[in-house]
Formats: sequence, C-alpha cells, structure tokens
Amino acid sequence: MLLGTVLVLLLFQGAGPASAHAALRSSDPRDGVVLASAPRHITLTFTESVGLLDDSFRVLSPRNERVRTGEADHVPGRSDSVRVALPAAGLGEGTFTVAWRVVSADSHPVSGAFTFSVGEPSATAVTVDPGPVENPATTGLYTIARYLAYLAVALLVGTAVFLALCRPADPNVLPRLLRVGWWTLLGATVSLFVLRAPFEAGTGPATAFGAAALERTATSRPGLVLLARLALLALTAVFLLRLFRRRRSSYAIGAALALGLALTWAAGEHASAGIQVPVAMASSVLHVLAMAAWLGGLTALVVTLSRAAVLEPATVTRFSRLAFTCVSVLVLTGVYQSWRGLGSWSALTDTTYGRLLVAKLTAVVVLLTAAGFSRLWTVRLATAGTRTAVPRRVPEPVGGPALPDGPQDGPPEEPPVVADRRGLRRSVLAEVTVGVVVLVLTTVLTGTVPGRAEAEAAQSPAAAGLPVASVSHVPFEVGGARGQVQITLDPARVGQNSVEAVVLDAEGGFAIVPELRLSFSLPAQDIGPLDARLTDRGGYWGTNDLDLPLAGTWEMKVTIRVSEIDQVSETKTVRIG
Repeated sequence: MLLGTVLVLLLFQGAGPASAHAALRSSDPRDGVVLASAPRHITLTFTESVGLLDDSFRVLSPRNERVRTGEADHVPGRSDSVRVALPAAGLGEGTFTVAWRVVSADSHPVSGAFTFSVGEPSATAVTVDPGPVENPATTGLYTIARYLAYLAVALLVGTAVFLALCRPADPNVLPRLLRVGWWTLLGATVSLFVLRAPFEAGTGPATAFGAAALERTATSRPGLVLLARLALLALTAVFLLRLFRRRRSSYAIGAALALGLALTWAAGEHASAGIQVPVAMASSVLHVLAMAAWLGGLTALVVTLSRAAVLEPATVTRFSRLAFTCVSVLVLTGVYQSWRGLGSWSALTDTTYGRLLVAKLTAVVVLLTAAGFSRLWTVRLATAGTRTAVPRRVPEPVGGPALPDGPQDGPPEEPPVVADRRGLRRSVLAEVTVGVVVLVLTTVLTGTVPGRAEAEAAQSPAAAGLPVASVSHVPFEVGGARGQVQITLDPARVGQNSVEAVVLDAEGGFAIVPELRLSFSLPAQDIGPLDARLTDRGGYWGTNDLDLPLAGTWEMKVTIRVSEIDQVSETKTVRIG
C-alpha cells in the first residue's frame, strides 16, 4: 500500500496547479504601477472564491492617513474577485498603500499589501504591516479545539461502529465512551464557533464575545457549517438516548448522522476548495469516517479488553476485518488527497505541508506495524477458544488456601487465552497511542497551506501575503552631523530590485547630502561589492536597476558624504529572498 502511494504520487506529479488556500492572482491597479489619474475602484482577483471581513481593505495615503473608502463587496457574478470604491473626489498625487485581508474558501484567512502611485511616486512610500495572519493566542486555542473535535468524533463514531458491527458480548462498558465523545465534540464545536471571528480577523480571544463578532460568524460559511454540526449533535443525542434505554433504533439513522458529521469536516477544510471539489468532498468524508471507525474502534476495543467481564474472540475477529477495511479506505483516500494537496514530488521536501505529510506517513507506518502485531494476537486469541472470561478472585478459607496434593515445581501456569488477551490489549494500546499522534499531525495539516497553493502563491505576480518591500534604517554620525538613511529595497528578492534612499536628520526631517553611495556584498558566496549606482532624484536617491543574483543575507554598505571632507561608511545586513 505504501509503495502504491509513492507510485500514484509519481504518476500524477505533472498535473496542473490548484489551490486550497486563496492566492492573489492579480490586482487592479497592479503593484508598483504609476497612474496618470486616480482609479475609481481597487479590485483584487484570487485563485479561488473568498469571503470578506468588516475591515478587508485599508488604503493609506502618502502621509500615512487612512483613505475613506466605500464598503467592500464582490464583483458582480464573481466569487473570486472583490473590490472597494475610492473617493469620487480623487486621491491626490503620491504613492498609496493597500493592505487587504480575506478568508479563503477553505476557511483560512490570508492577507497582504501592495502600492500604486498617482501622478508620480512619493519620495517615501508608507510601509504598512497588513497585520498578522493569525493571532498566536487565538490560533493556539482554535487549534486545540480543532484537535479535540477530531478526537471526539473518532471516539463517538468509532465506539458506535464497534457496538454495531463487532457486537461485543458485554457492551455495558462502552456507553461512557459515547458520552465522553459527544460532550467533547459539543464543547469543541462551541469553542470553534466562538473563536471563529477573532481567528479570521487575527485578533485576540477577548474579542470573541461581541455581538457583532458572533453575528458575523453565524452568517459566514464556516459558521453555518459549525451550526449544522451542532444540530447534528442534538439529533445524535436523541439517537444515543434511545440506545441507552434499550429502545430499538435503526442503524441507518446512526449511519446518516455519522455521514452528516463527517460532511461538516469536508465542507470546512481543504476539500471544499480547489480542483475536483465533489470528488474531494466524497474522499474527505470517507477519510474521516474510516479514521473514526479505526481509531475510535481501537479505543473501544482497549476498554473492552480491560473492563469487560466476557470477551468473545469473534468480537476481536470482527474488528480485525473492520480495521483492514478502514485502512484500505484510508490509503486510497489518502493517496488522492496527497496528490491533490502536493501537486509535485518536490513539494514533499520543499514545503511545510509536504514535510508534515512525510511525518504523518511515518507515524502511519508505525501504526500499521502495531496493527500487524495486534492481528497476530487476534489470530491466537481466536484459536484459543470460543468464549473467554476474565479470571475472578475466589474467596479463600481463613488461614490460607489448602495445600494441593503432591509437590509443586513452581507457580501455576497462566492460561494461554489470558496471556493472549493481555498481549492483544498491549498492542492495541500502542496503536491508540500512535493514533493520537496521527490525529495531531492531521490537525496541523488541515491548517497548513498545501503544496499546490504554496507553489501557486509563489508564482503569482502579486506574491500574495508577502511584504512588498524591505525597509532598513542605517544610523550615522560624521563631522558633527547625525541622522539616519532610510533604504527601501523593493521587492528584496533575487533579480531586479529598485532602491529608494532618504537621508533624515537627527529630528527626523529630510536632509540634503552631496553624495550617497550604496553597495551590496554576499560574503558567503564571495560576491561583491555590487555598486547600486544611486542617482539624486530630487529629495531622495534611487535606482531601478539593482540586480541581486542569489538569495541570502547580504551586507549593505552605505557611504554618506556630508561635506567636501566629511564622509562615513556604515554596514547593515539585509535578507534577500
């Protein structure tokens, strides 16, 4: 099965790109353009449909003042394009900065920034931080809730499947698992709903309880998915109560509820965006159900082996067959999802998503190894007898047990069936432990940009979510003059770059100097110094023809001459991507 996974990845590595996190495809005006007159709208087009937030657009003037704009909305008939109207009176001249933030179709927030100029560029452009894509505290709590939701659905669905299909002789030890799974899933889902608004906006958890935040979540697609999950949990509670009261309940109803719960995961994760959405949704549903039936069933089996007074070998055999079916489904759906998420063989090692997928695959190999040992113990237990009871302690007469007839050569031998049951319990417990690791990696994977989307974002001319320039401040002091040089390197990547250097005095005002030189060196590769050949452009020094051939940490040497005899050179490092 593992070999088949590798072969399928190799066969499909040449497929066209697709995205499961939105990447900015284009902007109008485009990044860095100089316009003769102000545009009427700012329009952004993404690689997939996106949702808007209350503050999706921020437009800043050359004086770092926020420009009043209209309400952001989608371009008519286009779910992947959004726009905002600019003031009818115009913007004036200079360089304007646009910071944007949207929510991709798979519910993950993305953000970025770019600039455009009207008339002529400003001497200095506003350097704006589009804001963190995620708030660490909110993201941490949101991730914990997502992990608990995965764990709970596995426990709830897996235990129910174990009861229905494996038919244990002593089912009374399992209802507690169903209750724990249901309540945990309820709490995790409510937490996800409450934290959704600050997670999208990149704000702290304290902003989660505002009426506006909850209303926005309730009307968004991720919020509707979570509300649907809560409704399904209410129906599941009724179904479980009927089971606990020994009333007849149709297994078809239970299967429909499990299918609906799994669908809420598919509708809110990577499967809901990108290529082949119907196939991906079906694959995701099967993947979640197979995962829940296997790992949740393993937990139910551990509890049965530990606490049940009676264990039929047929129960273990039935679960062994069920586990084999689940593993087969997981491999088939996992191969498809891996191909869809990676897009190329190199993405396995070049992207965070690929490296996490390798880690998950390694954990699954360990899990399958433990499952192999469990299968061996299952065969031994099945051949040991048709029915096994847990040995019970027998009361002994006062004064100790009677001595048996004849000499004893050592402690009594343990019945083989008891040893087999203990061995099976240990190997299944090992499976459950590794399964928890797999669930953790799965949770992290669903929140990571897939390899396809990462590659498409990197190839996009708009370079979504990346800063538009690198700004460095180099202080200097010479001949009684003090100040700093503000150097803007755009886009601070391999290839052609533009440079804008402004000399500021000690009070932060503009200063005029007779000469300013700038050179770049890469000591690690013994390259340089490369002269930037700055020219005086009336208020600032600049060039549009700086070519940096390699990525790395470059040394930027700035030479400032303030008079005929006074000059100084300062060095600062800058990262070129």
